[in-house]
Amino acid sequence: MSLTRDDMLNELELLPVWQQRNVSKPAENQVIPQTATEHAFVIEATPPIKSVEAMPALVVEESSIETAVAATENLITEEPGSEKTLTYDRPATIMKMDWSSLQACVPECTACSLAATRIQTVFGVGDPNADWLIIGEAPGAEEDRKGEPFVGQAGKLLDNMLAAIQLKRGSNVYIANVLKCRPPENRDPHGEEVLQCDPFLKRQVELIKPKLILALGKFAAQSLLASDNTIASMRGKLHDYHGVPVIVTYHPAYLLRNLPDKAKAWEDLCMARKTMANLQSGELPPSI
Repeated sequence: MSLTRDDMLNELELLPVWQQRNVSKPAENQVIPQTATEHAFVIEATPPIKSVEAMPALVVEESSIETAVAATENLITEEPGSEKTLTYDRPATIMKMDWSSLQACVPECTACSLAATRIQTVFGVGDPNADWLIIGEAPGAEEDRKGEPFVGQAGKLLDNMLAAIQLKRGSNVYIANVLKCRPPENRDPHGEEVLQCDPFLKRQVELIKPKLILALGKFAAQSLLASDNTIASMRGKLHDYHGVPVIVTYHPAYLLRNLPDKAKAWEDLCMARKTMANLQSGELPPSI
């Protein structure tokens, strides 16, 4: 017996499905079968969700981010409408240095053009706890080569001047200059050079804590006292440099060229010796 097409579909139990290919919307509770592909897509798209308690690391991280953002907002809103720029305050940094740091800093200085022409810097020499501080203007050629202030003929004369009032280089005496580098051809220092070296000298004075400063020469006196007065008008008086008494006299190099003025320099040294005696006995206030 031959089977018709409908008989074959009916035997395979396909005829009802085949006949309902254009079925309308299923009933509300009817379950529509899904293919394997559809089941796989649903599994991949809906991973299990963990609770907040199951992720403590994530909670800490989010809290840190919020803290950092809040700190940044405070920094930005501290000065509304202004741009903040980090600047290096060189004088303030120098004024916080100890003696060894200051000694190490000076040879590395390139703050002015003298760094390009010097052989070496001249920090100073002597007792860093001295009562006497001797300040000249700048290193000369010989000082530039040796790295020590007041050498050569001017240095010998200075040693003789100190010996005349019972002092000795290195014993209760410290010797320094306004500038730590030699100006080319021994010219007068420029204003910018003095400005850049001034923090070094100020810090030396603060660390040494001298009882008396002896300023040698017009330039040293004018720089220390911020004055344009002549050395003749500044001699014979007590001046002040940041609370330390200052006495002005002639530079030894000048005295080598002007021998008659040695008598005036001797008067200044006698005044300095008397002033120091008064300071040590407490008869003279430590600041002028």
